[in-house]
Amino acid sequence: MAIPTSSGFSPTNCFHPLHQSSKFAIFKAVHHFLSPPWLNPRFIIAHSSAFPSPVLEEEPLPLVEITYEAPNSTYPDAEPNDPDLNKLILDLLGDPCTQDLALEYYKKAKERSGFLPRKATFKSLLRYLVRSKKWDLIPLVCEDMKAYQVFPHRLFCARILSACISARKFRVADMLLETFEIDRQIAALAYETALRSYTKLHMYRICVKSGEIVLDPGGCVLAMEAYLKLGNYKKVVELFSELEASKKLDSLESPVQAYGVLIEALGKLGEGVQAVKQFEQMGIKGIPPNASVYASLIGSLADLREVKIVEHLVEEAECKQMLKDPALFLNLVIMYIEEGLLEKTLDVVKKMKDANLKVSDCILCAIVNGYTKKRGLKEAAKVYEDLISQGCEPGQVTYASVINVYFRLALYSKAKKVFDEMQQKGFDRCVVAYSTMIVMYGKIGQLREAMKLLAKMKERRCDPNVWVYNALIDLHGRANNLKQVDKLWKEMQRRKVRPDRVSYTSTIVAYSKAREYETCMKFYDEYRMNGGKIDLVMAGIMVSVFSKINRIDALIKLLQDMKAEGIKLDVRLYKSAFNALRDAGLQMQVKWLQESFKMTSVEPSNAKHGRPRKIPAL
Repeated sequence: MAIPTSSGFSPTNCFHPLHQSSKFAIFKAVHHFLSPPWLNPRFIIAHSSAFPSPVLEEEPLPLVEITYEAPNSTYPDAEPNDPDLNKLILDLLGDPCTQDLALEYYKKAKERSGFLPRKATFKSLLRYLVRSKKWDLIPLVCEDMKAYQVFPHRLFCARILSACISARKFRVADMLLETFEIDRQIAALAYETALRSYTKLHMYRICVKSGEIVLDPGGCVLAMEAYLKLGNYKKVVELFSELEASKKLDSLESPVQAYGVLIEALGKLGEGVQAVKQFEQMGIKGIPPNASVYASLIGSLADLREVKIVEHLVEEAECKQMLKDPALFLNLVIMYIEEGLLEKTLDVVKKMKDANLKVSDCILCAIVNGYTKKRGLKEAAKVYEDLISQGCEPGQVTYASVINVYFRLALYSKAKKVFDEMQQKGFDRCVVAYSTMIVMYGKIGQLREAMKLLAKMKERRCDPNVWVYNALIDLHGRANNLKQVDKLWKEMQRRKVRPDRVSYTSTIVAYSKAREYETCMKFYDEYRMNGGKIDLVMAGIMVSVFSKINRIDALIKLLQDMKAEGIKLDVRLYKSAFNALRDAGLQMQVKWLQESFKMTSVEPSNAKHGRPRKIPAL
């Protein structure tokens, strides 16, 4: 077996006939002034992916002659003096594989005197830069458009501007706006597009800033919308007056939009009469109102409690099938509740069903809460059951309200049933509903169920709030389970739930019942150091605590703080403090107590009704 030398390793044995995986990569330059001299069709680089082992060579291989003819390039070689560079750049931009090369062609072409980009060239360049998100190159193209005074058509400019704003490239958008200002027609549409795009992003302040130089009536309407969102309703009226005075209002494609914004602004200003006049003016001019205008006008008048006018407009809109906005019906429900016309809220539900609109959770909740406030708990429960029988579907807020209604009516089984139904429908992260159910379980003595519900909350990543912890601390305090009270308090601190006055009161009561008075003092001092205010409940507990541990100094300080904060004493609290000071033999302090609180008028501690009476001097 012959071992070949370096002379035997020739280009011919790079191509072995037994290996079919040989691949050749051939590179060809496309343009003379962009390519280095070694990248030329005359230079062919052949790569083989399979070399046979030279040790196993037994026979010389026949010489294979390879000839290469350069294929015709898709893009012709363009010399610097090529007069049709625009066409070449457009062709390169049309092929995704050569778009980056097109940018180099464009930069090179700009160096030639006499080169003038076409509108189509700038259009293709901008489209490519936006699609490839090369935002930093768009300002360079803007400078070129200003220099050559060549711009794409205005609709394309508007689309490019909208794309930049949607991508939140606001500096690029400002650069484009500055560029388009050169052409008056492009600028008008560009600013209107910018206002509309900023409005979609709820960036109304930028709309207003840009709106100061709007030339188009459509842009003026968009600026009105921006001022409406910002709550500057007077500016909306001013802009409409300017638009009307300039006689550009009739040139709008849809003047009803401007009237809709104006009517809503007038309603927010409380000028319902003017809003109705503008609505009538639309009819005189032959401008048919749409559903949005009806919704704005009816909603504004409903806020002003103009019941008769609202009902007339609702009938008119219903005949024209213009009742399409669910927010309108919510305004009607709130108006009827505030006016005490609760039965008419059920008529609103019927109108929604006639209009094939779903009765929202907000409307159901408003009706239930309205009946609770105006008619009482039993009527609220009854109207809820009537609405359910009509096919209305409650949501999380309504469920939470109804659970509270049943709980306060002591209908615990119904509350549990509604809570289970709520969970089955996927509303399993409502803190208010959990809090109500935990209090209910505690009231009926099912502390274990209450703790299970707390564990379920954590499992479902529904963070317990201070209400939940307050309920549990109170329940375990009543059951003298101080270990669980301490555990809940530490859990609150770990979860960074800030305790409130109820938290401290419930905790102090729990430790007071267990006669751990020093712990009561600790929590009271912490509460006061954190800026907590004293109320009668807290004061009553602490007077008892101070008396039992003979902390007369703290008792006197408490009474002085109550006098300074203007808190009145009830009979029980007054007697407790008086007896504690008298038993300690502090006659001067007893006299001070009598002089400070003898004219205080309060209700007896055990009375819910009756006239307040003066506390007698003991």
